[in-house]
Amino acid sequence: MHRTIFSTPIVNTLLRAFSIGFLKLNGWKIEGSLPSEHSKFVLIAAPHTSNWDLPYTLMVAFALRLNIYWMGKRQLFRWPFGGLMRWLGGVEVNREQSSNLVTAAAQALVAAEGSVQLIVPPEGTRSKTRYWKTGFYWIAHTAQVPIVLAYMDYERKLSGLGPVFTPTGDIEADMITIKAFYAQFKGKNWHQFDHE
Repeated sequence: MHRTIFSTPIVNTLLRAFSIGFLKLNGWKIEGSLPSEHSKFVLIAAPHTSNWDLPYTLMVAFALRLNIYWMGKRQLFRWPFGGLMRWLGGVEVNREQSSNLVTAAAQALVAAEGSVQLIVPPEGTRSKTRYWKTGFYWIAHTAQVPIVLAYMDYERKLSGLGPVFTPTGDIEADMITIKAFYAQFKGKNWHQFDHE
């Protein structure tokens, strides 16, 4: 995994202080923490319904002292912002090209040193979608790491880390459990989020 803003010492400290201050000033409450018995996780980023999700996610990550990488569409990494997006933890995903993203992401997680969290939005888009993509599940299952159910509720101004979920391999049963947890949260454009 490449160097990011989260592994840049002085910048990290300054942005953590800014993030905590900004979120507190705007009435946001941050909950949860990573369990100490694991160092690598896949984090679900849901509901994902707005461009505002990225800056808020970055601030929450600073506040919780996370070392995140997030998957984003290829267009975000075009010049002149590509380098900045990678420094912010971005990992480019080319949706038009068929490649084994699950295997590559799982291998990168296994090979990474230290504490690492890979954030994957299950909807794969900010637009309304009926079905969740299952890449986050298979990345965690392949890498043999837990999934943390991270959330952002704009209505209650509440964000954080929920329960830790270990994939069993029975994706149908597991997805019912995972999606049921997200029924309580409202994204910025909540009508675009389908948890069923």
